[in-house]
Order: sequence, then structure tokens, then C-alpha cells
Amino acid sequence: MRSYFASVSVIMFAAAAKAFTVTPGPTTAIVRSGRPFVARFMSAGDDADRTVVDTCRDKISSALNTEDVKVTGAYDDPNGSHISVEVVSDMFEGKRAVQRQQLVYKAIWEEMQGAVHAVDSMVCKTPEEAK
Repeated sequence: MRSYFASVSVIMFAAAAKAFTVTPGPTTAIVRSGRPFVARFMSAGDDADRTVVDTCRDKISSALNTEDVKVTGAYDDPNGSHISVEVVSDMFEGKRAVQRQQLVYKAIWEEMQGAVHAVDSMVCKTPEEAK
């Protein structure tokens, strides 16, 4: 039984290590306890001041032809891996809730593959519904 838990622990550790493997992108090397530690900032593109939240907001705004987009990071963290989205667009006219969400996910799909882990909440309304 003991070896079972040891092997499960090794597998879980390997999965966690893989999840936190640094991929090419903006990085910073920090030395802690004599060992290098590489931290990946979750900002998109080459502009260091640009956050994932800004990128998602711009992409949704562009894809849905609207300026009425609010994207926030969980716990007010602009580089959070969890975001919330509120958007009002004419493109939602005649579409069901799932179809509206699919349009938003399509706009931020690239970020969903890396910096954004999840969308915690999404509110998609037409201009008429937003009144």
C-alpha cells in the first residue's frame, strides 16, 4: 500500500511540474537559495506594461465590434489566470447564450491556451437587454 501512495505522489508531482514548466515568453530569472528560479509573467505580446486583461478586452472588443467590454482579473489581479467578462454587442442579436459565449471564447482562444486558465463568469447581452 505504501508503494502505491509513493507512486501516486510521484505521478502527481510530475503532472504539477509539467503544468508549471516555463514556455517561451517574457521571463525573468531570479536566484533563490543559490538555485535559479524562472518566473513567467502573464502579459501578452512584447509590451511589458500590457496585461492579459488588457489583451482580452481588446480582442473581444475587436471581434465583437463593441467598446462595451469589461474584463476583470479574479481578486482584482490584472494578470490573474481567472477572468470575468461582461460584454454588450449587436452581434449577440438572435443568438442563444451558448452561441454568445462561443463568440467570446473564439476572440480570446489564444489567451485560453496559456495565460488565462478559466473564465469565471461571462455576461453577454444585446444593447436592448442591457437597457
